[in-house]
Amino acid sequence: MKRTLAAATIALSAMALSGCGFTPLYARPGVEGGLSSIEAVASEGRAGYLLREALDDALAHHQGTQPAYRLTYWISERRFPRGVRLDNVANRYELQMTVTWRLVDAKTAAEVHKGVTPVSVTYDSADQPYAAIAAQEDGQQRAATEAARRIQLDLAAWLAGKAPA
Repeated sequence: MKRTLAAATIALSAMALSGCGFTPLYARPGVEGGLSSIEAVASEGRAGYLLREALDDALAHHQGTQPAYRLTYWISERRFPRGVRLDNVANRYELQMTVTWRLVDAKTAAEVHKGVTPVSVTYDSADQPYAAIAAQEDGQQRAATEAARRIQLDLAAWLAGKAPA
């Protein structure tokens, strides 16, 4: 009974949305193919490398193909102690990563889109040196992955807006 009711609700929702002209972002013409034609150019440092890897995954860039666009970016990171124990030693940190990026046409090198993507993550810091380094690197990885997701969404919305309906 509950499954039948849920199926009916989904069917009615789909019919209602199809009547109002709603189109999911990735169903818009040019979005999926446009994202895969963007090549991310890594900035220096570990965070730059992690972000480029996450962007390659998020954008599904096909290595070996000629890109239509190049995405260049600059990263600034700041780390703040947030949790302080009784002995005045931080046991929790906040990592704020800000990615300033620009998308250029690969043929003309003209800037076509740009943005600033802020990301904030927290992580625990242990007393053992190796565990503290591993926690900091994990926080950096999570920040890069989240920044890539936000940049992907921004680029998809831009591609959907410029593609013909």
